[in-house]
Amino acid sequence: MKNFNIKCNNLQISNSEHICLISGPCQIESEQHAIDIAGKINDIANKNKIKFIFKSSFDKANRTSLSSARGLGLDSSLKVFEKIKKEFNLNILTDVHTNEQCLIVSQYVDIIQIPAFLCRQTDLLISAAKTNKVINIKKGQFLAPWDMKNVINKIVGSGNKQILLTERGSSFGYNALVNDMRSLPIMKETGYPVIYDATHSVQFPGGMGDKSGGQREFIVPLSKAAVAIGVAGIFVETHEDPDNAPSDGANMLKISDLDNYIQELIKIDKLIKN
Repeated sequence: MKNFNIKCNNLQISNSEHICLISGPCQIESEQHAIDIAGKINDIANKNKIKFIFKSSFDKANRTSLSSARGLGLDSSLKVFEKIKKEFNLNILTDVHTNEQCLIVSQYVDIIQIPAFLCRQTDLLISAAKTNKVINIKKGQFLAPWDMKNVINKIVGSGNKQILLTERGSSFGYNALVNDMRSLPIMKETGYPVIYDATHSVQFPGGMGDKSGGQREFIVPLSKAAVAIGVAGIFVETHEDPDNAPSDGANMLKISDLDNYIQELIKIDKLIKN
């Protein structure tokens, strides 16, 4: 089986390497909040000797309700990313929604993420690819895992082979997602590193009427199952008070649980990969 090694500055990411951690709050709520959480996760990651990439969104553009909080916005968030990178020397991931955002964001972050709903948007994929940054593509809830090869071809055909693939569940009727764990080995056949999104996989999109719900209690068992298959990394959003977070609280992990969570996953990852 092919196994591509993706280099992101000082990190090596592949399906055969030990797992990396992609984590942070769902959205940038304030400069201080983002810096505080980045610092806490970084301390936990250093303690457990796991590769850490900070993740947060400057704009949650696909919120359920018009009145939902969307984040700090592009200009203010870029300054936050700059401060986090300077203070902690972290690799940073954020998502984009429009073509013109790609070049702007690429000057501040290390990984550009294509949201699941936009994974077939050709012009967005081309614009992201041309930044020459690592591109993390979330598999659409509507897409079969074997169809991700067409998405990959759009990035590679635009001159960029620095690709990560993320599984985040598939639509299962209305307001529910389910994980077909077959998608992980199927996407691994492409050779590109596969990331398991542990938080959005337990989301209920729009499940609470004017916002999304979720089942946080399934983050741990599903993460263990994914790591046991042998993935390149775990994507898990975290917050000090997820029940009162402005977005995706029901499916975010409490930061107080992050240390034990990582320790359990590292044990499984070492067993599988050693």
